[in-house]
Amino acid sequence: MRPLTIFSGQWTDMPLMTFAKKAASWGYEGIEVACGAHLDPVKAAKSKKYCKEILDTLKVNNLNLYAISNHLAGQLVCDPDDDFRTDIFAPKKLAGKMNEKRKWAVEQMKYTAKAAENLGVEIVTGFTGSPIWHMLYSFPPVPKKTIDEGFDFVAEMWHPILDAFEDHGVKFALEVHPTEIAFDIVTAKRTLETLDYREEFGFNFDPSHLFWQMVDPVRFIKEFPDRIFHVHIKDAALTLDGRSGILASHLDFGQPGRGWDFRSPGHGQVNFEEIIRELNRIEYDGPLSVEWEDSGMDREYGAADAAKFVRKLDFPTSTIKFDAQMKNDR
Repeated sequence: MRPLTIFSGQWTDMPLMTFAKKAASWGYEGIEVACGAHLDPVKAAKSKKYCKEILDTLKVNNLNLYAISNHLAGQLVCDPDDDFRTDIFAPKKLAGKMNEKRKWAVEQMKYTAKAAENLGVEIVTGFTGSPIWHMLYSFPPVPKKTIDEGFDFVAEMWHPILDAFEDHGVKFALEVHPTEIAFDIVTAKRTLETLDYREEFGFNFDPSHLFWQMVDPVRFIKEFPDRIFHVHIKDAALTLDGRSGILASHLDFGQPGRGWDFRSPGHGQVNFEEIIRELNRIEYDGPLSVEWEDSGMDREYGAADAAKFVRKLDFPTSTIKFDAQMKNDR
């Protein structure tokens, strides 16, 4: 059975030790630890003593570490220069200074590769950001050259980061996600091409973000079987009622009238059984990491419930033909 883990990004309002105790009590085997409040990538890159403290915090709760995340710094690497919203992802002194935020983010991602090596993990999950996401709807008209330049910029910024990942024997798993350079199957393929199919670059498969766009999550696995480095278990539901749409109408998560929303695993519309069957087919044996998000459910109830759901869901593939025994030996 694959390791059952939980992502700590939505729980950074509590100390890692507190969260680890809760995660263990809910039935998880590990934590996908998020950089920030739970993990300082610079300290982890420079201090093996600090890394031991992180690992000991998990070990005392019978938890393991299979991956770490640095979504927020990754977002800053390629986001537009004038997006004030990302000020909260960087040190306060860099607020409003996008070039400095970007430079800081690139260094953070390089440190994260070294931190992963020191922590003994081979996968970092995260975002890339995108200089062209805001041009998704092509009006005013967007020249093809502008889109090409956007992908070229991602290559320019991420090749040096991926060099660091290569040096440290670590892989980066992009969570394919709206606002990233890869947000569906077509853009994921183009991103791989843009980055020359580097071995260090692959995907953190999260079906929820594909599902609400009406992209088939199983098809994504079939398209990129050798690039699924990590898996998030997160659910979503389309709540289209003839009045709403999938662009969500500028309504925040959980607000009535949205055309879609995230749900606790097993409480939405993602077909997880077919996903498990396809993960079995490609022989994915990494973690199934719950990223818990549901505005309509108590999070501690939801996290415990999600652990039970995934444990029941994760079935092994067959090693025999089911009808191989049907023979007459008389």
